[in-house]
Amino acid sequence: MKITRHVYLVGGSSESHASDAAIYLVKGDGKAALIDAGTGKGHTRVLKNIEEAGVGLGEVTSLFITHCHYDHTGGAELMRQATGCRIVAHALDADFLQMGDSRVTAASWYGERMEPTSVDLRVEGVEERFSVGGMELAFYHAPGHSPGSAVLTLVSDGLLVLFGQDVHGPLNDVLLSSRSDYVRSLEFMLSLEADVLCEGHFGVFAGKEKVREFIESFL
Repeated sequence: MKITRHVYLVGGSSESHASDAAIYLVKGDGKAALIDAGTGKGHTRVLKNIEEAGVGLGEVTSLFITHCHYDHTGGAELMRQATGCRIVAHALDADFLQMGDSRVTAASWYGERMEPTSVDLRVEGVEERFSVGGMELAFYHAPGHSPGSAVLTLVSDGLLVLFGQDVHGPLNDVLLSSRSDYVRSLEFMLSLEADVLCEGHFGVFAGKEKVREFIESFL
């Protein structure tokens, strides 16, 4: 599914009840990046969708992890093996991936085991910028759902696209969630005034008003 000239939905689901998170592709000039990797159960189909978007697997240089939960990260190692990409995650969630913590990553919720997954680049601060084929992708620490949750933004076709993924939560003590951090992160997302929101399970919201209404519904 093409969202803008540079953004595609290539895997997972856009339905709120689904257990496999959405995977988004950012297509630049000769290079591309993925936002999250899903559980890995639809891996072959995701690879096909990437190629159908006009991106060679070798052009995928980075996989940005929005948070450590299994429905977003279970397929990360498969994706690295298929493309040679580096895995990027915030340091506060990277440890749970590298330890293979099935509890905090919620893999046990799906009856699965989180295999230890190394993180190539650990983002330590609150903001970092990355270049993807001549485009700038901003990575922001946005804790609450998990300690190291992050959101990303990209300007495409003159529109600010927000990869908010699990804007909706949920919050749970097992996941080390923080309500106060979550609220601050939602307020930060509102301050961005994004034109398009790419969410992890609820699909794509187009238009500033729809994006704002969705985020505000969780405050």
